[in-house]
Amino acid sequence: MQLRTLAVIGNGIIGHGVAEVFASAGTDVILVGRSTASLAEAVKRIRQSREEFARERLFDAKDIDATLARIRPTTNLDDAAPADMVIEAVPEDMALKLAIFERLDGICRPDAVLASSSGHPASEVNSRVKRKGRVIATHFWYPPQLLPLVEVCGAPETDPAVLDWTCARLRDAGKEPVVIAREIAGFIGNRIQFAILREAWSLWASGAASAEAIDAVVKNSIGRRLGVTGPIESADLGGLDTMFRFAQFLQPTLDASAMPPETVGARSQSADPHINARKPGSWSALSTARRAELFRWLRSDRAGA
Repeated sequence: MQLRTLAVIGNGIIGHGVAEVFASAGTDVILVGRSTASLAEAVKRIRQSREEFARERLFDAKDIDATLARIRPTTNLDDAAPADMVIEAVPEDMALKLAIFERLDGICRPDAVLASSSGHPASEVNSRVKRKGRVIATHFWYPPQLLPLVEVCGAPETDPAVLDWTCARLRDAGKEPVVIAREIAGFIGNRIQFAILREAWSLWASGAASAEAIDAVVKNSIGRRLGVTGPIESADLGGLDTMFRFAQFLQPTLDASAMPPETVGARSQSADPHINARKPGSWSALSTARRAELFRWLRSDRAGA
């Protein structure tokens, strides 16, 4: 079965990004949102994103209108019925997710694949689904149109053929699917990301270093290396015996707290939505710089293809 029509449930930052990815690759997309106003804003953002891709010479500007024409916004979940695949991308509300998957199981074709884009395992969203073999997790990273990774993981009941088909369709859309062998909370990327964040927050909260210093260390050392060699490759390259022995010395001193520092929680409750461990600065400039670097990686990927 080819992927002719995709339904995306949710038009937020992940949902409209996923819709953009597949529509740009030539797939018809049914984008289901809560209101016509939010859907109009999502389509507007998709156009702006495609224009940005065109300016970066990663997309042909003449194809933008055709891409937008492949996206059909709707507020009616039943419109997802003819889709070959459905990707749920609603807020982290488990009751809502369960209700959506139960409804999709009833209205979609028996062979349609039902996927969740969140960090929740597929077994957490399939409890009300009768045909559990077609439910799978496809964890896109934000922003989906700029980051190639999609973590793919089936529940114990997921049909292996669904896993293979989903990975093939993701590759067709230009993504890099990575299969996770068994269900784990948060999958791989979030677990590694939060292990780093836990230690960074701990260092800051303990007064060991400023937020600026901690970020500078990461950006000018491991941040550059990890984009080329992952953590296990880096350990092998540095000398496994040396890294193992240093880990024996260092790991007992690392933060192993079950909860984040209270000082971080206090700042998160601040009335200022932009305050965090770093002194307030030009957040829009940081966001622009990060997007520019992500585009640079995409250009590099295309040049190496």
